[in-house]
Amino acid sequence: MVARYVVSPRGGRRAHRTIASALGEAARRGRPALIEIEPGGYPEALTVRSEVRLVAVGGPGSVVVEQPRGAVLDSFAPVVVEGLVLVGRHADVVGCHAGALTLERSEIRAYDGVAVHARPGTSVTLRDSTVLHGRFLLAGAHGRVERCRFTDAADNALAVIDGGHLEVLGSRIEGSRIHGVFVGGGRARVEGCTLTRTGMAAVFAGARSELVVADCLVESVEAEGIGFVEQSRGSVDRTRVVDARCGIAVASGADPVVRDCVLTGCRDTGLDVNGGGRGRFRDIEVSGAGNVAVLVTRGGAPEVDGCRVTGGTAGFAVTDGGRGRFTRIEVRDLTSAALRVHDEATAVFEHVRVERCPSGLETKGNGGTRAEIGDAVLCDVEMAAVTALGQSWVTLRRVAVERAALAFGAGEEAQLLLEDCRAAGVGVGGASAFGTARVVARGLTVSGSDGLGVFARDTARLEVVGAVLADCAVGGAFADRSVGRLADCSVTGEGQLGVLHNGLVDLGGLRTTLPVVEKEVRTEPGPTVVHHHYEGPVFNGPVRDVQLAWNNIHAVQNRTTNEDGTRT
Repeated sequence: MVARYVVSPRGGRRAHRTIASALGEAARRGRPALIEIEPGGYPEALTVRSEVRLVAVGGPGSVVVEQPRGAVLDSFAPVVVEGLVLVGRHADVVGCHAGALTLERSEIRAYDGVAVHARPGTSVTLRDSTVLHGRFLLAGAHGRVERCRFTDAADNALAVIDGGHLEVLGSRIEGSRIHGVFVGGGRARVEGCTLTRTGMAAVFAGARSELVVADCLVESVEAEGIGFVEQSRGSVDRTRVVDARCGIAVASGADPVVRDCVLTGCRDTGLDVNGGGRGRFRDIEVSGAGNVAVLVTRGGAPEVDGCRVTGGTAGFAVTDGGRGRFTRIEVRDLTSAALRVHDEATAVFEHVRVERCPSGLETKGNGGTRAEIGDAVLCDVEMAAVTALGQSWVTLRRVAVERAALAFGAGEEAQLLLEDCRAAGVGVGGASAFGTARVVARGLTVSGSDGLGVFARDTARLEVVGAVLADCAVGGAFADRSVGRLADCSVTGEGQLGVLHNGLVDLGGLRTTLPVVEKEVRTEPGPTVVHHHYEGPVFNGPVRDVQLAWNNIHAVQNRTTNEDGTRT
């Protein structure tokens, strides 16, 4: 049998003037109690040690319990609070020390303190309520939050630590100074929520935590929308991040699963995997990223299956020892490179489509920099579809280039291997080697080149086996001291020349009706360069109207214009 008590600030027959008085009598009787509280303000601190239900009979907001300093409600037994406004300063406004605490249709205002603090082994449910300024803290406790609003927390709006477990459903979290939801050594599920205007990551999984996010909207965040670090685990499903510095960040051994998410208008990166972070990402859309849509760096190693990138600056960048596998990739309408692999990074791209980007794949770095692309189409590329520089190694299998300035090129000391690739509608050429690079092409088809089918210059090596070069202005060209071979190749069409070479090329098995010309071919020199030299300057190209001085401690420079316009 539940005992019933009435509290009224005016007193009255069988009514208590204070809530504490009714709680004291309920505790002495030792029976479950219902305490009905009349509208009004109650400047008191409440301690509950027996099973009690506190109800504002005038409806939500009609009862205000306030303390100028210290806690407002401390519970040590099963307690239900309905419709109360609890206001506290400089302490935990609500503390759950034992048992279970439920707050429904209530409001908690925490000035300079924690709004709700659940201690180890306790359970707190917050339903249809509002929390202003303070945070909801679970330390080794279980918490459930349904359809609540958290506004302007001075810290994290919700935090679960020390093995606690938190569920946040259908709630709104806005204006938190740090995180919206923080998990540190605990577990959290955030579902159907809106998180906005947080000072740091809206949802953040710290060391060895488990975080599940589903069907959420994250917007207008100063840092990451969602972050996983320090070996945390979990998943993100059907979630949208808008206007964050970074959409989703994974670092330091974290390994989440991310599916069916949209990252829009991220000011820096859409997806950032770094510092040994891992993760599996499936069916991700990134649009309008300010810097890079997908960035993998410093040992990051994600697996991406299904990613669509539209608008923004760069597409995929794997750098600084990062590595990854990327399958079913679409990249469109960027202002920079679609794919980049730099500085000892390794990447594998499969089933790729690139459209309307300045360049397709760019690689640069030492011999540990490697990239592979298989089953790809790169079209409407303003410059080079594939460029390998430095000492990087690139392998292309079944890659088609349609409408580009240059289809495939390697320079400096890079290595480029082409297998069953094709290029159509290129302006400069199909496959090229320059510097001291090496390019090997097997089963290559180049058609409709306004310039060259294949070409090499400097001291590069170009080996082409089983190629079809059709309707090119010149089928192949070897300039400077470049070397190589055209083996079992066919040059057709109405071009000017079949092959123009320098005599250092093996043409065994070449089939063409067009002229094959051997002559010394030199490429155009670069711009005039002055090299600083201890003994004097060295000029590459003609120089005039200059003044020079070397081996001088002091130099005086004068220039005089004569009447005839000459200068001395």
